[in-house]
Amino acid sequence: MLALIIIIFGILSRIVVHTPNFTPVLSLAFLGGMYLKGRQAVLVPLALMAISDLIIGSYPGMFLTWGSIVLISILGLWIKERKSLATVLGGSIASAGIFFVVTNFGAWLSLYPHTVAGLQQCYILAIPFFRSSLVSTVAYSLVFYAAYEWSQERSQGTSLARLF
Repeated sequence: MLALIIIIFGILSRIVVHTPNFTPVLSLAFLGGMYLKGRQAVLVPLALMAISDLIIGSYPGMFLTWGSIVLISILGLWIKERKSLATVLGGSIASAGIFFVVTNFGAWLSLYPHTVAGLQQCYILAIPFFRSSLVSTVAYSLVFYAAYEWSQERSQGTSLARLF
């Protein structure tokens, strides 16, 4: 059920009009890695991207974008056993950073001169988009983490003390 929610919510968030780079997609990839089991932890976020890109259309650097989603999911897998508010905060910041570095490298390869100056220009011009990605990834990750843990604790009748 969680896998289906991640895919549907992620696709909808990409196809509805939104502030550029302000979506829950990076959070869904990160938390998918934390909460989904086995290969689903990586394949579900990747499916979200593949299906939504079929709707949106292809774009330069698409496979690097998918690669960043896989890396973010793997980060979630790595944090899985150490879940806390602090690790989710740190992981969501790292997720936005991974996405920024990988996808803008792809933008540099396809849209900018292949020089140091072209690389610098690419990353500098991407900073406003990074702000949106960072804020949305941190906000969505913390809200989704707290909501999911709260729902699990509520269904089991236990305390939320381990959340922090």
